[in-house]
Amino acid sequence: MLFSLLAHNTIESYFLSNSQKEWIRQANLVASQIVENSQYLQNGADYSSFMSGVSKIAGDLTVSSRVAVIDKYGYIVADSSRIDINSTLISNQVLNALYKKDSAQRVIKDGKYIMSTAVAIRDLNNTNNILGVVLLSANIDDVYILLEEVSTQIYLLSIITSILTGLLSFFVSALFTKPIKELMSSVEKVTNGQMDEKIVIKGRSEMAALAQAFNSMTAKLQRTDETRQEFVSNVSHELKTPLASIKVLSDSLINEQSASLEMYKEFFCDINHEVDRLNTIINDLLSLVRLDSNKLHLNLEEISLNQLVDSILKRLMPLASQKKILLVYESEKDIKIEVDSLKLTLAISNLIENGIKYTPPHGEVDIILRDDSNNAFIIIQDTGIGIAKDELPKIFERFYRTDKTRNRETGGTGLGLSITYRTVIMHHGTISVESTEGQGSTFTLKLPLKQSN
Repeated sequence: MLFSLLAHNTIESYFLSNSQKEWIRQANLVASQIVENSQYLQNGADYSSFMSGVSKIAGDLTVSSRVAVIDKYGYIVADSSRIDINSTLISNQVLNALYKKDSAQRVIKDGKYIMSTAVAIRDLNNTNNILGVVLLSANIDDVYILLEEVSTQIYLLSIITSILTGLLSFFVSALFTKPIKELMSSVEKVTNGQMDEKIVIKGRSEMAALAQAFNSMTAKLQRTDETRQEFVSNVSHELKTPLASIKVLSDSLINEQSASLEMYKEFFCDINHEVDRLNTIINDLLSLVRLDSNKLHLNLEEISLNQLVDSILKRLMPLASQKKILLVYESEKDIKIEVDSLKLTLAISNLIENGIKYTPPHGEVDIILRDDSNNAFIIIQDTGIGIAKDELPKIFERFYRTDKTRNRETGGTGLGLSITYRTVIMHHGTISVESTEGQGSTFTLKLPLKQSN
């Protein structure tokens, strides 16, 4: 309706503007013809000829119009309709014309639309001398009938367009809101714990991309939940084993009344070993918890990476000598790096110690230091038993063991690589591994020389 009203007003304004200009032009032509064909307004001569001329001019107009001539004193001296001759007509429009302000305006008279036009009649010899006014009046009802028909058509078109737009909006909104409702329903299910919830939206639209991102998020949440459950299970299992051993040993001592002093010492040594094992597991767990939390900060300092690695090798040399493992240290120059030396020492020690543990006697563990303009590279490679290809992506998971029996024998908790991984990540670095079963493994640590704030 608003559109129809605006369209109606716009068309009407356009018509009136153009029509007024045309009527003023017509009235000026009439005024010129009156002056050219008669001297009545100048000297009052030959009134009959003047009246005949006005009637003829009115009859020659293309549109049926009433032509009235008003002298400069306000008297109607000629009227093509012969209704108001010799009467006085003083109006704002006539007065404006006498003052050289031509005008055309629409008026409503007896329910009819009339275009009233008034222009000055100028003396041909002196255009500043106003002889009178020509007043043209024409019925323009037919134009407004056409305008109303056009407005009605526009109104009907607006209604039809509104209905079609409404229906289209309904179906389009349903098309867009359906996947949104599905997404909200899936979000609610995930909130209630259904981590396996998936959304299937075909195509390459933004909603399809959002659904894919949601599915990826739920997959990660599901994996995180599974990892958490697995972690709790592994922690329980790891703690249960030494506790069970302590329980068995202590029960044996309690129930064995005739146990010798040597047996007591042996059992207490075993109990002490299991307690040490418990303490190691708990300490590693606490280290992981601290590394996972955002509250742990790095105590950064610039150190010599070469000296740090050298001190680690001196500490691990007895373990390597015991297994007759050759430790080879290679570095081209002294490398200065900004790190938390205590945490990085633990991370590198874990890797070198693993290399020693899982390398057969008479094997070799190489430690190589390299750097470029921005990063330091710590490469640790061994000639050990290696890691299966399908197990490589999992080795940094907590308590993950490629061979549980082997790890039990070596005394590992299954947390060393997880601690190393978290330490490297905290230093904004990366760690990668390459391995071939039976040939050995290569771990590469990439650490920035300077830590960004």
